Amino acid sequence: MRRGLKISLVTVTGAALLISASACGGKKAETGGGGEDGKKTLKIGLAFDIGGRGDQSFNDSAAAGLDRAKKDLNLQTEEISAKPDEPDADKESRLRLMANKGYNPVIGVGFAYTTSIVKVAKDYPNTKFLVVDADQCKVEGANVLGACFSEEQGSYLVGAAAALKSKSGTIGFIGGVNVPLIQKFFAGYQAGAKKAKPDIKILPPKYLTQPPNFNGFKDTGLGNEAAKGQLDQGADVVYHAAGGAGIGVIKTVGAAGKWAIGVDSDQYNQPAVAGVKEQILTSMIKHVDLAVYEFVESVAKNTFQAGTKQYDLKNDGVGYSPSGGHVDDVKAKLDELKAGIVNGTIKVPTKA
Repeated sequence: MRRGLKISLVTVTGAALLISASACGGKKAETGGGGEDGKKTLKIGLAFDIGGRGDQSFNDSAAAGLDRAKKDLNLQTEEISAKPDEPDADKESRLRLMANKGYNPVIGVGFAYTTSIVKVAKDYPNTKFLVVDADQCKVEGANVLGACFSEEQGSYLVGAAAALKSKSGTIGFIGGVNVPLIQKFFAGYQAGAKKAKPDIKILPPKYLTQPPNFNGFKDTGLGNEAAKGQLDQGADVVYHAAGGAGIGVIKTVGAAGKWAIGVDSDQYNQPAVAGVKEQILTSMIKHVDLAVYEFVESVAKNTFQAGTKQYDLKNDGVGYSPSGGHVDDVKAKLDELKAGIVNGTIKVPTKA
């Protein structure tokens, strides 16, 4: 099968994107021509969140889903990343540029794309759009799908693991940006830790930046400093939900000989933290890759359905990683808690 052609875009300004999109007028997006084996070739435009492909966390999980789709389908892809502190107008222009160039479907990775995708989708009714981490799990449009995740459920399990494995009796949490989505991670983490060990001490959550500053998902230096602060307060397990900035958290916590908990991808297997991998207790897995793959597949098979789709413990959309074997001794307890969440006897909060 044709594995597709990946086209790299040079970063351009929002104004340039607007000019390019406007010059095409209201061009109707196409779904692509025939592949080498006679099958339709999908032209997929993917807009990453801050950090882009290579962040070894959230964006890389989306990239993994796209790469998997390339192996199974005839794809032509184009990727472009967001810039720190960019306005919504830049995201909108990026999406319009790809839709005008005939990319269909178009994917926006990250809740910050929600408003822009809903707006742009109205002008391109023949183009299918996916927003990963749809803000508040709300989208509009007959051609828009929002992938939503129960991050609090996966965080509940790693919170329980943190409490059970802590020797100091104190654990910490570092979030990238202080927004409702990241607050969900802490809410679940705190609840799971308290369930597993009621007397566990949980430090106040540390958020690296406040919106509209989203460098907290990218700046490893901020992650490093925040980790030092939590270690100084006695934490011997620190969970991060900080995207690329979390690499700094893991390295600092690992270098101190304490437990770090990764996020989104299985960070135990990532090159950037190979030197401290044996200090990664587990990772809260968020299957963005599955959401991207299933969306692309649905468009290819003409089974696309608009609305929202929830990924949770019940359908393995979230979970925890056993890599390294460091949670093997508490796995039975974690599986018991997971079963309780799945059958509804445990209600995981989304707010602390």
